[in-house]
Amino acid sequence: MKHPHLANLARALGVGAVLLLLGGCSMEVLSPKGDIGVQERNLILIALGLMLLVVVPVIIMTIVFAWKYRASNTSATYDPKWSHSTKIEIVVWTVPVIIVSILAFFTWKSSHELDPYRPLVSDVKPINIEVVSLDWKWLFIYPDYDIATVNEIAFPVDTPVNFRITSASVMNTFFIPQLGSMIYSMAGMETKLHLNAFEIGSYFGVSGNYSGGGFSGMRFTAHATTPQDFEAWIQKAKASNTPMTPDVYAALAKPSQKNPVQLFSSAPVGMFDNIVHNQMTRIAGVDSATCTATSNNLIAAAE
Repeated sequence: MKHPHLANLARALGVGAVLLLLGGCSMEVLSPKGDIGVQERNLILIALGLMLLVVVPVIIMTIVFAWKYRASNTSATYDPKWSHSTKIEIVVWTVPVIIVSILAFFTWKSSHELDPYRPLVSDVKPINIEVVSLDWKWLFIYPDYDIATVNEIAFPVDTPVNFRITSASVMNTFFIPQLGSMIYSMAGMETKLHLNAFEIGSYFGVSGNYSGGGFSGMRFTAHATTPQDFEAWIQKAKASNTPMTPDVYAALAKPSQKNPVQLFSSAPVGMFDNIVHNQMTRIAGVDSATCTATSNNLIAAAE
């Protein structure tokens, strides 16, 4: 027979272990710092609340029924031939119809309002960032500032950010949990995403789609800064004196894990489009050597 004190101690240790594990969790999606993230958080909470309208009453009724119709309650009505109740049928069908109707309304509404291709309405000029997923790192190109970075982006707070996204390798997903929507990056294709941040801070970004051995380290940091700090960050990149050349890109495109942040002082004009078209050629059946040579020639020509 187990000693009661030992059983209590084991339960306490179990609860403590769970709390320690949960202590390492962070609820980025439920702590949004951008307008899109706030709308998506609200949609999650609305859906959760509607589900609880069913779950909570069912849990309560299960406990009440189990207590009321327990074997020792001789005053409970015993009716083994019972088969139908109009009242129960009305509740069972009406409540789900109402919930599904409400969910359908919010689904239709949010599908249009949260379309990732829909630009954010703002009087502020947006920042354009071109995103290329590689094995296993992120390449970011700022076409308006003629710079590029690896595993780090920056943009002013309260400013729309227009992302153009593709992949130079396998499919990935681009996701900054506290700012909003996740969207795929695919070779030979371009996807778009529009986000912003209303609070200064550094937010982590990830790939949400398994893409091989280095997937777990495929992370980046998004810095929402003041306009002055953003300009200083741009100048820091320009001062790195490391241009994005065809040879540099060829080396960067090779698989590598847990890459450090890199800043490039320049990037060829049209580099993003060249990468997209290069991957389209590869998908069409051109061998990888020709594909790489074509990409390097296009980048060299753009310089």
